[in-house]
Amino acid sequence: MARTRHSKLYTTVLLALLLILGLHMFVMHMERSSHWFAPYGTEPDSEQNSLFRDAGLFFAITNVFLLAVALYHGLFGLRTMLFELKPSLKVQKLTTTVLTLTGIILAAFGLWGAIAAHELAILKLGH
Repeated sequence: MARTRHSKLYTTVLLALLLILGLHMFVMHMERSSHWFAPYGTEPDSEQNSLFRDAGLFFAITNVFLLAVALYHGLFGLRTMLFELKPSLKVQKLTTTVLTLTGIILAAFGLWGAIAAHELAILKLGH
């Protein structure tokens, strides 16, 4: 079966999601081996360690990327499930438009949150 453009994109997104999610799991749940990302004790989710990570540009970008990939994965999956109900072409277009706009709005809100967290962490840490 020939792979479509959507399936190639979806495979790429899924691999990116697994990579970024793996990094998240390593940083947040492997306390003994992630001391590079948690220099203020062994609790990776403590306020000081969270501020340390939020102040770094790498984690701000990574969080936005994780959000974008997870949104695409979830909304594309929802779209696929809804299309299995065999709606009319008009309903398919409306569904795609609504889900696309929802994704853009949620991504913009997440981007704003990541930028605000980054700037707040820099202010609190005094960098």
